[in-house]
Amino acid sequence: MALNAEESGRLVALLGGHAERVTQRWTDIVAGSLRGRLSHAELRRQVEDLHRAIVGTGEQGAIDLSAESAGELRAALSELSRGRARQGFSATETTISIFALKDVLAELVQEAGGANALHDYVAFSKLVDELGLFTFESFVRTRESLIADQAEQLLELSTPVVKLWEGVVAVPLVGTLDSARAQVVMERLLQTLVDTGSPYAIIDITGVPAVDTQVAQHILKTVVAARLMGADCIISGIRPQIAQTIVALGIEFGDIATKASLADALRHVLRLTGVETARRQPRRDA
Repeated sequence: MALNAEESGRLVALLGGHAERVTQRWTDIVAGSLRGRLSHAELRRQVEDLHRAIVGTGEQGAIDLSAESAGELRAALSELSRGRARQGFSATETTISIFALKDVLAELVQEAGGANALHDYVAFSKLVDELGLFTFESFVRTRESLIADQAEQLLELSTPVVKLWEGVVAVPLVGTLDSARAQVVMERLLQTLVDTGSPYAIIDITGVPAVDTQVAQHILKTVVAARLMGADCIISGIRPQIAQTIVALGIEFGDIATKASLADALRHVLRLTGVETARRQPRRDA
């Protein structure tokens, strides 16, 4: 809801003529809703930035949030939203910081009186509602971006590729293997094969709770991609329950080597590379 030039002028007169009172009262109201989660100095700075942006926009004429003249105001609202989202505040707490201006304006309009008092307060309230909605939308966009970045980081952390031995790398999978994660696994494994020049890769599914047709297809695609890079893959962690499921589903791993444990897979690879391994004999009491 835009304010015309006359309404904007009266709003600027109220906010500009009582600048100290407005910022102090606005800060106090917002501080009460945040319950000390933000320092008073930081909150005061944010309120002053918003106050200055509103007054500056109003001094140019009609206040229209979509107009080019409201660029500074939009920037101030966006900055508030981004900062609050990164600090862990909720969308409600952030939007209330804008709506608190209504209480301040109600006091000022009531004191000023005049024939246009009711009309002005309704118009000012609609403007504050628009500012609050813009802040809410900016907050949601920032939060969605943060969640997407965190999800990507967690996805990368949950699919590590480790070097077990010279020429041998392993991918320990934990949890459900969906299409997005399977793509990350494939990319990280292939990149590691290139970086290390390893001819063998072990894909360990000990931490995968269940293997269905989709999971098996993802694993097979990863094995095929690795073979195209000149590396052989061994699948380890085939527990009895998973083996029964694979047989029941009719999934064929073909000539891909499979082992019950990561240790068995590593011993298998070391034999292929010509490294002798010995099992530790149990100690006997003298």
